[in-house]
Amino acid sequence: MNVVNDTRSTLEKHMPLLLGLLVVFLAGKALKKTLWTAFAMYMALHYSGIHPFG
Repeated sequence: MNVVNDTRSTLEKHMPLLLGLLVVFLAGKALKKTLWTAFAMYMALHYSGIHPFG
């Protein structure tokens, strides 16, 4: 008389994990883009003769 009370679908079970992975992926892409933009701005200033950090 062991009744399994699990009516959620597989997608509903794994949705928090999938959403978490999506957030991490998008945050990683945004961070990568931000770092490359900062690097490009630094190099543009550096090669133009303006040395921003010394």
